[in-house]
Amino acid sequence: MPESTLPVKHLFKITLNTSDPVMITDAPQGSRMLIDVTGGSFKGERLSGTVVSPAGDWVTLRADGSIKLDVRLILKTDDDAMIYISYNGIGLFGEDGLKARSAPLFETGDERYAWLNTIQGVGIGGLEGSDVVYEIYELL
Repeated sequence: MPESTLPVKHLFKITLNTSDPVMITDAPQGSRMLIDVTGGSFKGERLSGTVVSPAGDWVTLRADGSIKLDVRLILKTDDDAMIYISYNGIGLFGEDGLKARSAPLFETGDERYAWLNTIQGVGIGGLEGSDVVYEIYELL
């Protein structure tokens, strides 16, 4: 019988500060929004820190009204480890604003955080004012 719930463990809450998007309309695969992530922060029980440049989101506006996310970020932990995070996902605009779901992957050479290299993340979030905010979980 299939799982009715997914086992997860909270990793961190991340807040991404963004610039105004650059628009490329009517491209062959849909209109594009390129959004610079100018900073941010993340905080969790096992890791916390800031989002550093370069970082950005390459959004595709799809014909059905959804958006395809393509995000790449660098996280700098409070103890100076550097972690690359990338994720794809889907966003929908509704009455409550943007609802986004993503699948983060992590890469780091720092032994203290090497456990991140082998996990699959799940992100649930949306817009809070002009910031993008996600709760990021480890899929167990």
